[in-house]
Amino acid sequence: MLALPLRCAGTRVNMSDSPLKQAFTEAMKDAMRAKDKPRLGTIRLALSEIKRVEVDERIDPDDARVVGILEKMIKQRRESIRQYASADRPELVAQEQFEIEVIQEFMPQPLEADELAQIIKSAVSESGAASMKEMGKVMNLVRPQVVGRADMAEISKQIKALLA
Repeated sequence: MLALPLRCAGTRVNMSDSPLKQAFTEAMKDAMRAKDKPRLGTIRLALSEIKRVEVDERIDPDDARVVGILEKMIKQRRESIRQYASADRPELVAQEQFEIEVIQEFMPQPLEADELAQIIKSAVSESGAASMKEMGKVMNLVRPQVVGRADMAEISKQIKALLA
């Protein structure tokens, strides 16, 4: 008799999923069990955006790519908050803020200011950058170390201050 591995109906096992994507899947199951519809909706939005990238780019995103997707979602929501606030729509501002909070639960811990300053200083010295023309070199060294852990606009300001 041939022994086949057992598999539950409707369950798909994908070993190449990133741990972050798996955390979203588990959080979705938890939210379903708790009947937490607002949280479930936000988690499903994030999972659908990850799936869209998988399909569009024909890739299986790693954690770094998933963090990039989440950063983009947070940035979009912050822009929506600005627009809703100017249109005097506090209920929509609250919804967007809630979604940001849920998404941020899955983001890596942010860097402390002194840690970030140290990374930037070491990148400037490593690249040998001495002027604003070489800012790109510094950004390319800093970006992989801080993805999802710091605001790139703030990093850019700090690099400009050091190179000015």
